[in-house]
Amino acid sequence: MHRLVLAPMMRRGCEYKAAMNKKAPAGNHARPNPARPNPLEGCPLAAAFAAIGGKWKLTLLYWLAHGELHFAGLRSRAAPISQKVLAEQLRELEADGLVVRTPTGEVPAPVIYRLTEYGRTVAPIVEAVRVWGEGHLRRSSAEQRRDGRGCGESLRPRTQV
Repeated sequence: MHRLVLAPMMRRGCEYKAAMNKKAPAGNHARPNPARPNPLEGCPLAAAFAAIGGKWKLTLLYWLAHGELHFAGLRSRAAPISQKVLAEQLRELEADGLVVRTPTGEVPAPVIYRLTEYGRTVAPIVEAVRVWGEGHLRRSSAEQRRDGRGCGESLRPRTQV
């Protein structure tokens, strides 16, 4: 009985392993990220929220507005984000053209993330949300983080080199 149940799964597992390239990097980075569809076609608010909404995207955009960072640097600044969720959020930001991913060598070399020119256009929105959040924390009597990870520093316009 167990053989009948496991046999199809084992076959699929073997086919999957045979098709896997062990030298390819983990994740879906070998394939280009297609543009993500707008969930409510024609609605600018839905398009904006699809691109920058969610629990972590504004925080990631905030830290990347300060400069390029490695995956581990983003993960430590956005703690307690999981590695899986961070990778998903970065892939979505990349697919929307806000972030560029630059491998620094052969796998498993570190990868650097930075905002694209288009991604830098979101910085005023991120700053406006951050300022609104400060007021909201004061209004709700919640404590603002003081450990350097609380996004308390304002975004300043960066000069182009």
